[in-house]
Amino acid sequence: MNEVINIVRAEYVKDYVLSLVFDDGTEQLVDFEPFLRSAQNPAIQSYMEPALFQAFRIEHGELLWGDYDLCFPMVDLYENNLLHLPASAQK
Repeated sequence: MNEVINIVRAEYVKDYVLSLVFDDGTEQLVDFEPFLRSAQNPAIQSYMEPALFQAFRIEHGELLWGDYDLCFPMVDLYENNLLHLPASAQK
């Protein structure tokens, strides 16, 4: 992914899953639960609270929570690979 990609829509689906739509038409169902559960930082773990997790927003094409408390590299969201697993290990 060499071009600039932005998120144009993000919708809560269930649990810790969001539906993301990118400006090139790509859609991803991203499950944030494995990332949140594996986090060592208590500030990140706090987003396991459903109301806090659901308080996301899109700002300047990026998905974020709080005052940039939780945000992700665009390529990780676009490729639906928050844990940086090899392609063979992904769903």
